Amino acid sequence: MEPIADSKSPLARSDPGGRSETYHSIRRTTRGLAVPLSAEDCAIQSMPDASPVKWHLAHTTWFFETFVLAPHLPGYRLFDPAYRVLFNSYYNTVGDKHPRPERGMLSRPALDDVLAYRRHVDESMLGLLLGEPSREVVDLIELGLNHEQQHQELILTDVKHLLSRNPLKPAYQKQWPLTPIRARDPRWIAFEGGVVEIGHAGGGFCFDNETPRHRVWLDPFEIASHPVNHGDFLEFMEDGGYRRPELWLSAGWDTVTARGWNAPEYWERRDGRWHAFTLHGEVPVDPNTPICHVSFFEADAFARWANARLPTEEEWEIAARDAPLAGNFVESGALHPFALREAPADGTLAQVYGDVWEWTRSDYKPYPGYRPAAGAVGEYNGKFMSSQYVLRGGSCATPASHIRPTYRNFFPPEARWQFSGLRLARDGK
Repeated sequence: MEPIADSKSPLARSDPGGRSETYHSIRRTTRGLAVPLSAEDCAIQSMPDASPVKWHLAHTTWFFETFVLAPHLPGYRLFDPAYRVLFNSYYNTVGDKHPRPERGMLSRPALDDVLAYRRHVDESMLGLLLGEPSREVVDLIELGLNHEQQHQELILTDVKHLLSRNPLKPAYQKQWPLTPIRARDPRWIAFEGGVVEIGHAGGGFCFDNETPRHRVWLDPFEIASHPVNHGDFLEFMEDGGYRRPELWLSAGWDTVTARGWNAPEYWERRDGRWHAFTLHGEVPVDPNTPICHVSFFEADAFARWANARLPTEEEWEIAARDAPLAGNFVESGALHPFALREAPADGTLAQVYGDVWEWTRSDYKPYPGYRPAAGAVGEYNGKFMSSQYVLRGGSCATPASHIRPTYRNFFPPEARWQFSGLRLARDGK
């Protein structure tokens, strides 16, 4: 994915010390996410869509070695030439790669070797950052740091899936930070529609799939002030939501029946009550917390049951564009969606950023005039614009500095291991 940077980017400033601190702060954060884990935890892959923590630590380092240091730092010495294949994710232009479903078989290199790899690359990056890197190099580093923040979130979501498969139900973080909160009544917020502009307008980093900015026509629509919560979803379940084919897209119903779904990911019914596995261990389901770990298929079926629909990504962006970029992000330490504590002002959206990624009805496709970057980094994004749906807003596992109104996340419609939820919309009157 091609980076778009300008003078407001923290890496574009002239202060070499500032550039270095930005780099090392993000890299330290990634390393810190592995601290609560054992070496065994870091090596296991719980499903083909997830990756071991050790692989995430190495792959983000591989990115800087492959795209920044090797071509742009004269005399740079590769830490281990074999890593070029082992930790390549999907860059066919770079060369061969280890099969994704077999990343958990990489017992070697050991975790200590991967951490030594990170130190080796960071030392060389320090020399590069303290010099006078070109605009091309600064843009590549900016892209690499945003890529690393994406993997910070993936570490948490992948670890959650991994620990949930352990019969001991171990906690990643033992302190439970949440308290019950009373329910809030959602409201519908109306938007007139018309010709609007969406997409990134400049003024900081963005990924290339957020560009170019362009005009779209929106019919009048309404969007819910609150995301759907667990209590709402329990009503859907109790009304036979998972047993009613008329609520589901054909592919969704096929998925439900083939996989035996009867509740969101990580839910288990015990002693007459639903419990959910979290990064803090297993807890009773709180009805006022935003629903998460539902697929696009489940979100779409719930919306149909509620006599509503999912918003398009264009509607979501217009509704969210004036909301403050604040919310429950990874920095809160909760690592779980919050129930709403304060009612929002009239006419404004609650919890639009953080807590849960919100599914939209929009296919993940290129904006008009989109062009992928040349070379290997052009494989970052454009080639995935098929059979996936857009999510917006970030989650409780997203770094706060990583999100913006135009950010487009995307996953296949059956994906559930991310912190994915929904907000309802409907046609305007």
